[in-house]
Amino acid sequence: MSVMIKNLVSGWRATGRGGLPRNWAENVRPEPSAATPDPETPAPLREALRRAQEAVLRLQNPEDGYWCANLFGDTTIDSDTIMLLNFLGRGSSIKIRRLANHLLNKQNPDGGWPIYDNGPSEISATVKAYWALKFAGHAPHEPRLESARKRIKALGGIHKVNSYTKFYLALFGQYDWRGVPSIPPEIMLFPDWFYFNLYEMSAWTRPIVVPLSIIWAYQPAVPCPPHATLDELFPDTRRHVPMSEAVGPHSAVSWKTFFLIWDSFLKGMEGRGGHWIRVWSLRLAEDWILARMQDSDGPGAIFPPIVNTIMAMKCLGYPDTDPRLVSLLQELDRLEVPGTDSTRYQPCRSPVWDTAITMISLAESGLDRTHPALAQACQWVISKEIKTRGDWTVTNPDGPTGGWHFQFNNAFYPDIDDTAMVLLALRHVHLEEPNVQIREKAFRRGLNWLMSMQSSTGGWAAFDKENTKAVLTKIPFADHNAMIDPPTADITARVLELLGYVGYDSSYPAVAKAIRFLKDEQEADGSWFGRWGVNYIYGTWQSLRGLAAIGEDMSRPWIQRAAAWLKSVQRPDGGWGETCATYDDPAAKGRGPSTPSQTAWALMGLMAAGEHGEPVRRGIEYLLSTQRPDGTWDETEFTGTGFPKVYYLEYTMYRNYFPLQALGIYRKALAEGRTRA
Repeated sequence: MSVMIKNLVSGWRATGRGGLPRNWAENVRPEPSAATPDPETPAPLREALRRAQEAVLRLQNPEDGYWCANLFGDTTIDSDTIMLLNFLGRGSSIKIRRLANHLLNKQNPDGGWPIYDNGPSEISATVKAYWALKFAGHAPHEPRLESARKRIKALGGIHKVNSYTKFYLALFGQYDWRGVPSIPPEIMLFPDWFYFNLYEMSAWTRPIVVPLSIIWAYQPAVPCPPHATLDELFPDTRRHVPMSEAVGPHSAVSWKTFFLIWDSFLKGMEGRGGHWIRVWSLRLAEDWILARMQDSDGPGAIFPPIVNTIMAMKCLGYPDTDPRLVSLLQELDRLEVPGTDSTRYQPCRSPVWDTAITMISLAESGLDRTHPALAQACQWVISKEIKTRGDWTVTNPDGPTGGWHFQFNNAFYPDIDDTAMVLLALRHVHLEEPNVQIREKAFRRGLNWLMSMQSSTGGWAAFDKENTKAVLTKIPFADHNAMIDPPTADITARVLELLGYVGYDSSYPAVAKAIRFLKDEQEADGSWFGRWGVNYIYGTWQSLRGLAAIGEDMSRPWIQRAAAWLKSVQRPDGGWGETCATYDDPAAKGRGPSTPSQTAWALMGLMAAGEHGEPVRRGIEYLLSTQRPDGTWDETEFTGTGFPKVYYLEYTMYRNYFPLQALGIYRKALAEGRTRA
């Protein structure tokens, strides 16, 4: 009873003015049908919408009602899988040959491997792929590997790989542990109030680092097959470079220097001090991992923590028959996507995300709100609501329980972006009692949780509140560029979009702070940075859509500046495109081959800003002219972002449901007379 009262009170506080908007419940109950009158729609647009709707409806899971498309990243996880199989003594697995075929298919003409399709070769991805191919039996004298070695040398050599790559190399004796950043399990002893503690790291870093700390403590010497050694990649006899050289330029008095001193101290302390401290630390790390395997598709429900945890459990002595280890290996198998003569792995699965966006796209494109596909998807999404408390409570202890995750199961890590998208989707479906009440209660819990996660700056991050300690980015193993989880414009704008539809406006303090956050985050040219999608087109689209939904005056100069930027980067073919390279070089923003997903984002952003003229018409023509006969679109670029500059994503349904949504919004504008075909 006390927990229930606490949740009610914290939910009441979270809304900003001591309560939800008066008509919030009515705003999440759509009319039975929200279809736009068909006679008003030009035949080509009507036909494109029909085919696009049918295309996404075909992909719905017939039993449970969710959508889950393949989600791909670069080849590093395929290379890591080959490494893991050898770590487990399964070097003769047929999967290794099939994974190697995929690696060969992805090799760049210059011999290296990129971290996004059509991108330049990257050193860590290239070294990992080279090593994986040697594990698979490919010889150094083969032309493919000779070409790869030349590219590795041109990219700076093996010592330039990132920390996690060095960690894996050290496991097999291919890199000296002295050149690997220290990750001691004693970090588990730091209390939550300590300036440096586990929970100051981002939600995705924690389940990566904790198992690595166990591996660090054991530093196993796994025999490397003679044919897989990497002696030829080292320019001299050194098998490591000092950490001070690896982290790059730094001044004598800096956080980098501070952490380097600590790294040296920690390495010097290995094997010394009280043994009971190490035993205690290892037990805490083990218990932490095992707890986060409950109600989850592995710790963090993403590939790196699963792989690291498997290796950590083997270091701890878990037999192959242990049910928990078996379950992790099964989770890894579920990430496999076999091809004809090759196979590859997904970084995770995205059913909640894909289902929510598909529901929105179908509804906003005119599908009847009573359609069985929407009703079934709605019930499935509601069943995925998180009703337990996870890591987010460390920085938000009084927050109410609620929210949704990204994957099938990930109870410790609800995220704000998915929660907002789910709530946006739930309001599009007409239900009958008692499902109306079930949805309303889930909606309210999710909304209260969402509001409680707002940061002090007014923005929202992805998983945690106030996870902004930038000093942690100076730690030697922070080169995956994702140590912290600060608020971002794209997520903040998505929350604002939801709040606007629910009935909030700028008179609510939480909303006013969020709008100020967006204004502060706007770039000088009017665009917004996109943290979770590529890149400025993504951030600008979502910001404009959020501002329009919350009731901002879209004719104001600072908003029209964003619309002007979108129009300025429209391509001659009428579409929009931007590559992952913009994270390294912002000067390249808005430049790249046109893609259906980014064209859809730009169109929705412009229409949210009140633009319905020639740029929109040309963008619509681009989508209509590039749609395939089966209702889908082709997309050759990565338009999703995992970790900027490090890991990018190919959401294989982005190319289909976002154009469907944009075409639907355009059709509605036609019907309402806000634009002309």
